Amino acid sequence: MSSNKEELKNKIFYRASYRGTKEMDILMTGFVRSIINELDEYHLKILNDFVNMDDELLKSFKKKESLINTNDVAMIEIIDKFQKYLS
Repeated sequence: MSSNKEELKNKIFYRASYRGTKEMDILMTGFVRSIINELDEYHLKILNDFVNMDDELLKSFKKKESLINTNDVAMIEIIDKFQKYLS
């Protein structure tokens, strides 16, 4: 595995673990852990963007209240996996 990919994984895990609230820390760490090893470097970059989203937006995805405002198919896939993880 490339060192860049490993660095990106570490960065994602760190951000997922330190969201600001214990609930989101637990939720995001579990979600990231459940999918991170199946992702290629491109999808890891998308996951990194996802874990860096605002907590309120992530909560709206969790509740399926927010419309997905993107044409990025990879981001839609990550959001879909997040919603399925919560089900």
